[in-house]
Amino acid sequence: MKQPWIHKAKTDAFFIIGPSFFVLAIIFLFQDYITKIESKYSFYTWLFLIVFIDVAHVYATLFKTYFVADEFRKNKKRLLLLPTICFAIGIILFSFGSLVFWSFLAYVAVFHFIRQQYGFMRLYSRNEEKTKLSVVLDNLVIYSSTGYPMLYWFLSSDRKFNWFVENEFFRFQNDFLLQLSKWSYVAIILVYIIYTINKSVKNKFVNIPKNAIILGTALSWYFGIVYFNDDLIFTLLNVISHGIPYIALIYFKEVESKTNVKSGIFGYLKSYNAILIYVLILLGISFTEEFLWEIMVWKENISMLTFDFSTWQFLIVPLLSVPQFTHYLLDGFIWKTKKSNPAKPS
Repeated sequence: MKQPWIHKAKTDAFFIIGPSFFVLAIIFLFQDYITKIESKYSFYTWLFLIVFIDVAHVYATLFKTYFVADEFRKNKKRLLLLPTICFAIGIILFSFGSLVFWSFLAYVAVFHFIRQQYGFMRLYSRNEEKTKLSVVLDNLVIYSSTGYPMLYWFLSSDRKFNWFVENEFFRFQNDFLLQLSKWSYVAIILVYIIYTINKSVKNKFVNIPKNAIILGTALSWYFGIVYFNDDLIFTLLNVISHGIPYIALIYFKEVESKTNVKSGIFGYLKSYNAILIYVLILLGISFTEEFLWEIMVWKENISMLTFDFSTWQFLIVPLLSVPQFTHYLLDGFIWKTKKSNPAKPS
C-alpha cells in the first residue's frame, strides 16, 4: 500500500504535516528569546502571524468557491446567502454586547480549528480498510488531542493568552474534572498507540502521514495551551499549524490543478508564476482587511488620525468579521464528498 500523500511526500511533509513540528523545534531552541521578540517586535509578529497567515488562510477559500466559475454557479445561492446571514447574526450578537459577539465567534473558531485537524486525519486515512473500532479510535484520538487542551483552558487557572478577547470563554476552575479529563486523554492516547502498533505489524504497513498529523496535532495543542502559558507561543503554534497547511492544501488541490484553465483568475495564474500570484493575492487582501480593523476598531499596531468610528462599531465589527465567519461555516460544506471518498478538512 502506498502512503496516502495529498500532493507529494516532500511538499506534504514541509507544508501540511511539518509546520507543527518546525514551530515546536523553534520554540524549544529559542525559548529564551520569545519574551524579547514579543515585546520588541510585536508589530512584525502581528504582521507575519495574524495578517499574512491567519487572515490570509481565510481568503484562500476564495480559490475553491467565489473564484471558481463552476463552483460559484453550482452553489450560487449558498455563496451569496451565507455572508448575508453571517452579517445579520453578527449584528444581533453585537447588540447584546461585544463580549457576546466575540465569545460566540471564539467557540465557532475553536470548532473550526478542531474540525480541520479531523479533516486532515480523515484525508490521510482515506485508503485504509475501515472497521467500527478503527473509526472510533481515530475520532477519539484526534478529538482528544484538541479537546483536552481546550478543557484544560476552561478548567484550569488563568491563561496568558486569548483566542480573540479577554473572558471570551466560560471558565470553571475544577481540579477534579481537570484530572479526570487528563487521565481520559492519556488513556485514549495509549489505547490508540497500542492499536496502531498492532495494526501496523499485522498489515506490515505504517500510515506515516496520518499518524504524523495526529502526533503534530497533539503536540501543538498540548504545548501551545497546556505546557506553555505564553501568548506568542500559543499564537505561533495555533496560527502556523492551522493556517499554513490550509493555504497549502488549497494551492495543491485547487490552484495548481486548475492552472490549465484559459479564462478567469486561473488563466491569469497560468500566465505567470502561479504560487507567487496566489500568495500575493492572499497577502494583499488580508492586509487590506487588517488595515481596516486597525484604523476602525483595534488601533493597536497601526496608528493613524482617522474619524472616530466608535459609534458605528455595531455595524463595522460584524461587517469586517463576515469573511472570517463565512470561512468558518462555508468550510464545513466545500470539502464534502461522497462516502467512498472521506471528507477533507472542514
